Amino acid sequence: MRCIKENAEALIVASKEIGLEVNADKTKSMVMSRDQNAERSHNMKIDNRSFERVEEFKYFGTTLTNKNSIQEVIKSRLKSGNACYHSIQSLFSSSLLTKNLKIKIYRIIILPVVLYGCETWSLTLREKCRLRAYENRGLRRIFGPRKDEVTGEWRMRHNEELNDLYSSLNIVRVIKSRRMRWAGHVARWGDRKGYTGFGGET
Repeated sequence: MRCIKENAEALIVASKEIGLEVNADKTKSMVMSRDQNAERSHNMKIDNRSFERVEEFKYFGTTLTNKNSIQEVIKSRLKSGNACYHSIQSLFSSSLLTKNLKIKIYRIIILPVVLYGCETWSLTLREKCRLRAYENRGLRRIFGPRKDEVTGEWRMRHNEELNDLYSSLNIVRVIKSRRMRWAGHVARWGDRKGYTGFGGET
């Protein structure tokens, strides 16, 4: 808590030096910790101004929580992905479009919405299963049911069948690939002489 307050005080001082002022009404504070006993309830006071302590807030489209949990972030991204899917649902149900074209639509339009900011995600097995289940539901809509050769009845496709039909990387592998690519970008920043990391040169 002391470190957070000291950093906030330093920010206020630095802002004043260049003629800016931190707006207490628009500035929030949050302690991120998976420790259930971590102090989160009290507002932070600096120079007779109170900065509200919050449990979560949205930053560049990503919902950050005080428990430092990725679950709410993924929940939010999947919700946005569902909204995106329903907005173009007519394309997926159209018989005029080929399945390959529908797959391209999924990869170009829906997948980027779901995976926004995924380079910073640290996935547990639970989140991996949740993401795979989400993708499989979408693929079942695209590929449709399959007629059983024995019973002659139509049934939903199994996960293994979807994996065979969907030739691209599954959603979890895409996330891993993007994380590795981002890690490479970060590593190369240090190799650029005079690079500040904030879009400029020193």
